[in-house]
Amino acid sequence: MDAQAKKDVALFAARMRRHIVEQVFRAQSGHIGGSMSSADILAVLYTQVMRVDPADPKNPDRDRFVLSKGHCSPALYAALALKGFFPEADLQGFRSIGSYLQGHPSMKDVSGVDMSTGSLGQGISAAVGMAIAGNLDKKDYRVYAILGDGEIQEGQVWEAMMAGAHFKLDNLCAFLDYNGLQIDGDIREVMNPENVADKFSAFNWNVIEIDAHDTDQILDAIDQAKATKGKPTIVVAHSHKGKGVSFMEDQAGWHGVAPKPDEYEAAIRELDAEIAAREG
Repeated sequence: MDAQAKKDVALFAARMRRHIVEQVFRAQSGHIGGSMSSADILAVLYTQVMRVDPADPKNPDRDRFVLSKGHCSPALYAALALKGFFPEADLQGFRSIGSYLQGHPSMKDVSGVDMSTGSLGQGISAAVGMAIAGNLDKKDYRVYAILGDGEIQEGQVWEAMMAGAHFKLDNLCAFLDYNGLQIDGDIREVMNPENVADKFSAFNWNVIEIDAHDTDQILDAIDQAKATKGKPTIVVAHSHKGKGVSFMEDQAGWHGVAPKPDEYEAAIRELDAEIAAREG
């Protein structure tokens, strides 16, 4: 990634994080922590990788994206708005009656959403189905997905992993947002999934481990996934819950709560400083 592209991605991610905090604060409801930890992955996908067009959101040849951890919709909505799928001003209606931006993304209501998600495990299953359909239709589109690390405690995830490998879906690249925390605390104490890389490898997926906040590593992993033939790729992306706001980072308590006014103002100050630095 050249210097300008890297700057563009960093600014996109910073703006995403500001929108995430705004959405959850205005609604006094939603999931900040996991939305913030996945922002850099989404920023790379939507600015550097995915073949999508806001003017033609249902183009049958477009790349597909599935937010398997659908409760982190503030991140996806922020990315879609910044990409131009709908006005950024509409983000103010998040989780409000009358708004199309509800707590979980709906493919029927939100331009750019390829799959309605929310029940954990179902999103990656749908992504597998999309990749199978692409192969059957002899299309060259690629399918991307993001799972949460708490989500992989769902048995359906592993059925999808088995199917992905069985059908040799090398047009599928999934990211595991591995921040180590879920609503009840440390994932290793709730239902330990370790060693996740070994498990995915045993299911015959191509496994890549990266820093989820290093945009060069994210892009390199996607390039490796494209070069891998005969099996799908899972990118174990080691991340920080609440990334971007100092007092939210690595705190399980920020999984699904809204900031108070003073917390909101402090978060916005940090994010505005980041945006200003990236714009300079």
